[in-house]
Amino acid sequence: MDETMQERPFYEIHVFCCVNVRAEGHPRGDCAGRGSVDLHAYLKGRAKSMPQLGAIRINQSGCLDRCELGPVLVIYPQGVWYHYRTQADVDEILDRHLVAGEVVERLRLKNDALLPPV
Repeated sequence: MDETMQERPFYEIHVFCCVNVRAEGHPRGDCAGRGSVDLHAYLKGRAKSMPQLGAIRINQSGCLDRCELGPVLVIYPQGVWYHYRTQADVDEILDRHLVAGEVVERLRLKNDALLPPV
């Protein structure tokens, strides 16, 4: 087997947080207008203080094309999508999903979601 195939990935988990900005008044809205920039900064800062997370990368992303549901983030390699609004939501995603490995169903976006979870 090729040596590169045996090497562990540099990051085992990637979190992509949409911080996209659309023109004011756009009918789909945008994640930045719903607070994603500050929430991303909070998530990144909090993750850096949690060594138990290991090889994780918290990234900003452009549009993830789920604007109406924003702010949104997606965690790979699992491919789990979340809607979040508050620092408490971010804490729950960090503690339950990223540390404990449990999907946070109340914040999870299903593939067919047209509205954010209540």
